[in-house]
Order: sequence, then C-alpha cells, then structure tokens
Amino acid sequence: MNPLHTQTIASPQNPRVKEWAGLLDKKNRERSGRFLIEGVHLVMEALKAGAQLDAVVFDTERGWPSELTPWTKDVANLEIFAASPAVMAKCSDTDTAPPVFAIAAKPAVDPASLYRDGALVVVLDGLRDPGNVGTIIRSADAVGADAVVIGGGSVDLYNPKTVRSTMGSLFHLPVLQADLKELLSEAKQRGIRLVGTSLQADNSCFDHDWTGSTWLLLGNESNGISAELSSLTDANVWIPMRGQAESLNVAMAATVLLHEAMRQRYYA
Repeated sequence: MNPLHTQTIASPQNPRVKEWAGLLDKKNRERSGRFLIEGVHLVMEALKAGAQLDAVVFDTERGWPSELTPWTKDVANLEIFAASPAVMAKCSDTDTAPPVFAIAAKPAVDPASLYRDGALVVVLDGLRDPGNVGTIIRSADAVGADAVVIGGGSVDLYNPKTVRSTMGSLFHLPVLQADLKELLSEAKQRGIRLVGTSLQADNSCFDHDWTGSTWLLLGNESNGISAELSSLTDANVWIPMRGQAESLNVAMAATVLLHEAMRQRYYA
C-alpha cells in the first residue's frame, strides 16, 4: 500500500528530478548541502537514526516499500513521491536503479566526539576508493569507534558509491571531513596518541596498547600516509601474517587493527 500524501512525477525533465539527479555531482552536493541515499536498507537506517530527509522517492511500478512505513509516518515535513522508472534511473549511477531513494541533508557533526577521554578515532589520509572508505566506516561502527575523519585528497564521503558502501553506518557515528594537518596538531596538543602503520614498525598491532585516547591513521591505497602526516605519529604498528599473502588492503587492515583495539578495551 502506498503512503498518504504521495505526489507523482513521471517526466525525467521535471525540475525536481533535475535537482535530485544533480546530486550525483560533487559540486551540487557541496552547493546544496544535500546528498542521495539509495535503497530500502539505507533509507531505513537514515530514518531510524533521525537523519534530516527532505524527500523519499519510490518506483511507482515496484510500489512503496512497506518496511519504511513505520519510520516515515511521523516524520515532519517529509515529502513522498511516486516516480516513473525513467525518473528513478536518472537519479541513480547504478546499472539497475533502486526501488527507492531519499534526499538527505548533510549532518552537522560535533567535533567534541573526537576528544572525549579514551576516544578511538579513525583518520583517513588520501583514500580514493569509495568501497575502502565505506568498509572502514562500517568497521569503525562495528567496534564502537567514536568517529571517522576523512582528510583532503580522499573520495567524497557523500559520493553515492561511498554512501552505499557504508551500508548505513554513515548514520551511526560521527563522520567528518577536515584539514588533517591542523586537526592532528591539535590532537597532539591534547595528548592524544597518533598511531600509523608501517612494515618497519617495532611493535605488532597485538603488542601495542590501544586502551588510551588513540587516533588511527590510515593512508592512501598505493602510497600510504603522507610524509607530512607520518612525521606526526607517536607510534607505528605492523600486522603479523603467517601465510603467503604479501599484504592486506587498507580496509582489511583497518578492520584487523580496530578489532584488536576493541578486544583490548572490552574483552581483555
């Protein structure tokens, strides 16, 4: 059953559709402060988290996703649209358009979460792959990390591919974009330990003490952490491997390191 107060849009040339489709481009996301959320699961996670949604748009041929009804009925000022498949396709960068998408406002993030006593924060320096960034945000969410910080040179957090790859974790913990040099300098002044990774490190990740206020720095898929930021780290660790794999990709490495931090903090 479709929700009440539904508006119908059939033409991809509709001004609202052009506005929504424009959010596929970074410049329009930055100008409007809005981004696209695609798929039933992501839209539901955004609604559960209380994200500010301007509109929910569903494919009129596939019908209203009933799973969303409990989460949309009491949301103030939420517009709901039934759209043609052509409209859905225009507003997606996937081969098969999702059955529903939403328009969300970029959340305001309180930086205080970075500096609470004992905080575990993940810092990304120049990561270009949306899948890696999304997976790291999911891993940070899974271990109860306090925040994720994305530095310049990294993929846009609100790129549709990045948003999809977070599988909803984007809405579960603070994720912000910032100037890393300035932010890391402030962290050091506050006594926060900055930890990087290096094959030349003296300590394995299992020997390192993760229980205090710690920011984990992860670098570009090919080049690692920039030399400028690497010079700010207080410690570097390596991940032991017994098999023949040469290395782990950055998202896998992040997951190992974050779970070791969680183990020491909650299960030791």
